[in-house]
Formats: sequence, structure tokens, C-alpha cells
Amino acid sequence: MESAVVCEGIRFGEGPVWCGDDTLVVTSVIDGALYRVDVTTGDVSLFADVGGGANGAAVAADSSIVVTQNGGIDFSQLGLYDDPPPFRTATPGLQVAHPDGSVSFLADRGFHAPNDLAVATDGRVFFTDPGHYPPSDPPIGRVMLLERDGRIEVAADGFQFCNGIAFTPDGGLVVVEERGLQAVHDDGSREWIIEHLGAGGGDGFCLDADGRFYVASTVEHGIRVVDPDGTVVEFLPIPGDGLTTNCCFGGDDLRTLFATDALPGRVVAWEGLPTPGLALTPWPGIIPNR
Repeated sequence: MESAVVCEGIRFGEGPVWCGDDTLVVTSVIDGALYRVDVTTGDVSLFADVGGGANGAAVAADSSIVVTQNGGIDFSQLGLYDDPPPFRTATPGLQVAHPDGSVSFLADRGFHAPNDLAVATDGRVFFTDPGHYPPSDPPIGRVMLLERDGRIEVAADGFQFCNGIAFTPDGGLVVVEERGLQAVHDDGSREWIIEHLGAGGGDGFCLDADGRFYVASTVEHGIRVVDPDGTVVEFLPIPGDGLTTNCCFGGDDLRTLFATDALPGRVVAWEGLPTPGLALTPWPGIIPNR
């Protein structure tokens, strides 16, 4: 199965989310921005400037986008770009980019560098907070929880470097940890689904309706497909060199897989997958205090 280029020009793209209107919203870690992509034309337009390092994203019920803000990364020190933008910092936390382009914080205290997020069916938001790469010693990675009333709690901690996060069809929580996938239980305990994904490890991921994991495999430049029991069943390559960071399902039938090809800065897609993507829960918002 071959990938096709949807658009170009999104520098170090991450966090693609399907918006249900032939568009994606994609984050740019380097530019601290969210971009809307028309998947039929390839047109790219600015959705919101959030500053710092926009990382993961999820759709809200009012068409806003919830964003994990990692605080910013100084790309001038990484050697990935000849002309990186000036380093802009932001407060690490959870942001909301509203449809009019305005941005506000849901939470902005006590975080390391939030990375990715997932919305549970009950509306709670779980997000990874690993700190910046490379991992700290001792480990500081944790999974955080935004309750419906706005409270922030630690759901699990002690991770070496927790990254992507998503829910399975039965409501189980799974994260990318180090180079594998771990199930995270309600009591904070963890067990491996697969400990070694391959040379590229994993970054962001999504699931299909049967519970298979589609994991962005970074330097291996593609998507690794893993059965619920941890068996690797397929690899979807992206031609040429690059760095694959995240993916999501979309299209009218949720049978198109979109991926952010952070280097060189494209979004690519595979159409006609045999199993549709797992439908995601929009974030319903905060329950006001009464």
C-alpha cells in the first residue's frame, strides 16, 4: 500500500486530528502553531498561533482544538533546519485553540513538557508529560488527567519517556513508553503490549475499530501496524527520507490513514484501509462549578 502526499510546508508537524469536514488540523512544533489542511486540495491555512511548542491535539465538541503545549524547543540547537525561527517559549500545559483563532489555557502549572493527549468516553482528558528529550534520570515521565470539573491529577508516574497516548475500543489506556507500547491500568500499574517496536521505536499512534495500533515509527519513516496481542502485522512505509511523528484516521468512512511526516514537513495519507479507524470522543468541555 502506497502513501500519497496531501500537503507540504508544515514544519515539524505533529498531532493530526480529523475534523469531519474534509479537513485536518495539524500542529507545528517548531512554529508553535496549528494549521488547517484541506485534504481535497492540499491547501494549508493558519488555524491558531499558540506559541511555544504545539504538540498533540484533539477536537472539542464546539470545534475548538485542545493542545498539549510542551513549552517550546530550541530548534537552532538541533541542526534540523538551515533557518529555524526564533526560539519562542510558552508555559507548558494544556491549551484550547478556539474557532476564532484565540487561545486560552486549561491548565498551566507544574508541568514538565506535555506531549500527547486522548479524550476518554466520559470526557476526561489524559495526557503524557514526559519532559523534554533526552529522558531525565531518575525518570520524571507521567500521565496526567484533566477531570471534567477542571481538576488536574496524576494518573500514573515513573515513566522513562511516555509519548503517544490513546484508548482501545474497550476503554483501555495505552501509551508509547521507551520503545514499546504499555497498557496503563486504573490503579497506575502497567504491562507491556509490545516492548520493542523496532529501531525507530514509536511516537504518536492511533487505533482502528478492531483495536490494532498504528504507530508512527520516527526514523524508520512509516507506520507500524500492531495487533492487540502485540504482534507486528504490517509496516506502511513513506518513500524517501523523513521522520514520522503521528497519525490519525479520517475520511468519510474513516478508512484513510493520515500521518505527519515532520521532516521534510508533509502530511501523507493511505486510502482504502481494510478496517476503519476507531471513532474518537470529542472533548465536551469543563463542567462549570455550581
